[in-house]
Formats: sequence, structure tokens, C-alpha cells
Amino acid sequence: MEIRHTTEQDREVFVDTIHAAFAMHPPTPAEDGGGVFWAAYEMDRNLLATAEDGRAVGTAGAYSFELTLPGGAIVPTSGVTAVGVLPSHRRRGALTALMREQLTSFRERGECLAVLLAAEAVIYRRFGYGPATYTARLTVQRHRGALAVPRARGAAEAAAPGSVEVVRRSRCVEALEEVYDRYRRAQPGAVSRPHRWWALRAGQPPVAEAPRYIALHRDAEGVADGYASYAVDSGVMTVDEIITTDDAVHTALVRFLIGHDLVERVVLKHVPTDHPLRWRLEDFRGGEVTGDTDGLWVRLLDVPRALTSRGWFADGELVLDVDDPFLGERDRWLLTVRDGKAECVATDREPDLSLDISDLGAIYLGGTEPSRLVRAGHVLAHRPEAAAVADTLFRADRPPLCLHWF
Repeated sequence: MEIRHTTEQDREVFVDTIHAAFAMHPPTPAEDGGGVFWAAYEMDRNLLATAEDGRAVGTAGAYSFELTLPGGAIVPTSGVTAVGVLPSHRRRGALTALMREQLTSFRERGECLAVLLAAEAVIYRRFGYGPATYTARLTVQRHRGALAVPRARGAAEAAAPGSVEVVRRSRCVEALEEVYDRYRRAQPGAVSRPHRWWALRAGQPPVAEAPRYIALHRDAEGVADGYASYAVDSGVMTVDEIITTDDAVHTALVRFLIGHDLVERVVLKHVPTDHPLRWRLEDFRGGEVTGDTDGLWVRLLDVPRALTSRGWFADGELVLDVDDPFLGERDRWLLTVRDGKAECVATDREPDLSLDISDLGAIYLGGTEPSRLVRAGHVLAHRPEAAAVADTLFRADRPPLCLHWF
């Protein structure tokens, strides 16, 4: 078996192979090659596994993204995608070979992090990825969806000035791109949506050109500062995403959605598990939470660089004994945090925590408490207070979230 990098000439065989791996049939792209999820593939970053007779049997791809870290730092990262092996060639080492070659290429690019969305949760921990962000589905029955009157002093004055207008997705793409870009720069765990995604209509709505309406919020000066992408079918409104950095704008958009005529219930597909939306309802049980699931998975490629790249919100130190069995590496690091900055150096001191590289990925963005992994038996705490210290150190300025599908 051979693993090789692809070129643009390999696009058709790459697309055919990944679809066959998932037993899917690819739709026909538009004349410009857009309108399909693979339109944004970066063929110089993809890998193809071929059998001895030259037939393609497996794929692994990567996008060039930027990832926002706690504290606001933005770093380049690889977004892993299109990982699959033909059913006829599974359990022969193709996936392992693809993932090993891919991680090597990421390191050669000088990146300290890689991310992915896992189709199956049992696959990627063994390659060093850990679940780092979480979302849930929130279904609100319209007749129980009244929003509560703010009771906190000053809350009433915090209502978002401006207005909401309904726009066809095709008529406001530029505004959507601008709003999302401002949002992702402020949201830990968010990845960029490069312009070519919007231009090629690649991915899922509202980037893709599937029929959608947009509830676009504009501030008092007329500048777009938030949006919701939605569709209505048989009395059910499905909301792809709500994008804004302002809680008051978020509330204004939710109020518009719940107040929509000819709708019996509103399904918000991706809501952060700690989001205050349920508390905004007059009837707390008016919103039903289902589908609590993982989002972005994170893989550290260079532990010291990754840990010193993010922001920190408490002082302290930890000795981390980090095992990376897939790459055959085990190192011990002294993490010292002072005034929001971290230093990470090799040490021979006794460890405070022993953990797998995938568990370090899970806690890296602050969305998974280290103490939870200690209680689950994933992480070993060598002294009683170590887990609490780790919880304090790794917490983020706001919960991480990734809404971009790739």
C-alpha cells in the first residue's frame, strides 16, 4: 500500500473514493464546480491510499483554518476531513498509515494543533484527538416560548437597539461572511470560514446554497451584527445557527424566531450546553434539550507551543506527564502561568497529572474539566489537589464552541 499526496488531477478519484467509503452518491456540482461540500477541498493537502494495483482505497484531507483560542489568540490549524477507507480494504492498516502521514505533514507545516469533527467517536482518540467542544439541540414549543421579562437591574436597558429583517440567503452572503468573521475571532473554539467556502457555496447552510431564509439583525447604525439561518417545513422551524457576539442581539433573534407565524415548534440545532437561552424562557420547561453531543476534537502536535499560545486566567503551575502512544512519544512538561502568559519547559520533576495526548486535547480549550477526566479514570492525579488546580488553570474566558461544519 502507498500513501501519496494528491494534486488537482486527483480530485475526481478522491471524491469518488470518499463517497464510496461512506456508501454515498455524489450530486452533480454546478458549472463553476461549486454548490457541493467538497468544492473547497485543498487538493495539495489531501492524501490518497492506493493498493498494489494502483487503485485508490482510502482518503484523508485537510483544510487550512485559523482557530481562536481562549484569550483571543488566533493560530493556524489543520481541519481534518474526508477520512475514509473502502469497505473492501478496512482493517489492513490503511487508516493508520493515512493518519500517521497526515500528522507528519502537519508538523512539517509548523502547526501545533489539528482539529476535526468526528463521524464516529470511537475512532479518533487512538490518533490523539480529544473532544473539546459540545453542543445540544434545543426544541422550543412556540406556545410555551414566551421570553421572560428581565428582572436584573439594568437588564431592560440592555435590549439590543436596531432591527431584524428577513432576507434570502442568496442576497446577503457578504453580510453573513462579515458577521461570522467577527464572531469567530471572539469565540474560543471557532474556526475560520475562508472566503472561498462562501464563493463556492461549500459545506452546509448558510454557506451552502440550500434554500434558507436569514434573520439579519442590524444595529442602530444599520450595520449587520448578527444573523440566524432557518427553514420552515410543516410547522417546524429548523435553525442552522445563530451567529452574534452580543447576548442582547441573540435574544432579539430568538424572539423573532419564536414569534414566527405558521410555526408550531422551533428547533435550534446547535446550542452550547451552558447557554442561558432556557433561562430566558418564561416557562423553563418550554425548551427541551436533546442530542447533547461533541463538536470540535483537538489534537496537540507541539505541546509547549500549544500551551503557550492560548491565554490563561489564573496563576499556578502543573507538571504534566503526557503520553502520545500513536507517535511513540512521552514527555514531562512544567507548565507555569503568570499574568495570563504560560511557560512550558521539559522537566524531571514528579508529575501532578499523567494523561494521554487526547485528554490534553480535550481540556485544552477549557470546555472539558480535567477533574471530570480524573473521575472518569482517563487522567491520573498524583496529589489530591492537582485536579482542582488543573480545573482553575485550564478554564477559559468563555466556553469554547465550533459551529462551522467541515
